[in-house]
Amino acid sequence: MQAILMSAFSLLFIIFLGFIFKRVGIFSKADGNTLSQIILNLTLPAAIIVNLSQLTVSLNRIALILIAILFTLIQLILFRVFKGKQTRDNLTFSLYMGSGFNIGNFTLPFAQSFIPQAIPLISLFDIGNSVMLAGGTGLVVELLTGENYVFNGKLFLKRLGRSVPFVCYLIMLFLRLQTINVPAIILTIATPVANANTFLSMFMIGLYLEFKLAGKTRNLVFKTLFLRYLIGFMLVGVVYFTPFDQLMKLVLSILAVTPIPIFNVINAVLAGSDEESVGFCSSLSFLISLPLMTALIFMYR
Repeated sequence: MQAILMSAFSLLFIIFLGFIFKRVGIFSKADGNTLSQIILNLTLPAAIIVNLSQLTVSLNRIALILIAILFTLIQLILFRVFKGKQTRDNLTFSLYMGSGFNIGNFTLPFAQSFIPQAIPLISLFDIGNSVMLAGGTGLVVELLTGENYVFNGKLFLKRLGRSVPFVCYLIMLFLRLQTINVPAIILTIATPVANANTFLSMFMIGLYLEFKLAGKTRNLVFKTLFLRYLIGFMLVGVVYFTPFDQLMKLVLSILAVTPIPIFNVINAVLAGSDEESVGFCSSLSFLISLPLMTALIFMYR
């Protein structure tokens, strides 16, 4: 128990360290954008290569790809049902902020500190999650808000193809399906790079933290977060009664309460949502998810 609490505190400390460095002017939010590029194109792909190098592929594990898509669809549909009559702008905000899973920038670094044996499962889940974030979620949001949406298959595939983590996922999945081992020299080079992923990810979150919000939108943000985590715990309850093994249940449970993904933050702003509200909602989700995910680890011990 003490080791888990210390790990949680260390991650929280790194987040607030980034926030403090931003507040005193040593770094800026723009530096977070630079870090995000380093993470997405270097440290996260390295972590994927290292952590999936010994992956044993089985049918229930491959199913995690489809479960990720199903989880996102459940979030979106339940949000639409629970929100009832809303303005299109408010509904769009809620659907983007209430769906998706932040894995590369939060859950994988979290798992590296707490449950490294779960990383291959989380990575497979992220393949399906990436499909939704790259275009699937936008399609469903537009359908649920009554907009005329034309699905651009070429743009969808382009987004996936330009995602270095997603390409690494597919390559590693193919290699492990063929039981081909990654050359030792590649793992030797990738390991120290992968080890930097946790610190850089948490520090970047600290640089992105925002706590300023106009009173008129505060109610929408809090209601959206409440519903996001309510649906998350509904999924946790369903997972608890499935026949999955203990590790699979733990993985799906912590994924159900992950923070808002960066892709959905970007897409919400592009769809017309207020940037300040989106930033505040996203920031608060990181601080809510960390203790919830830690508590779920205690539950499955």
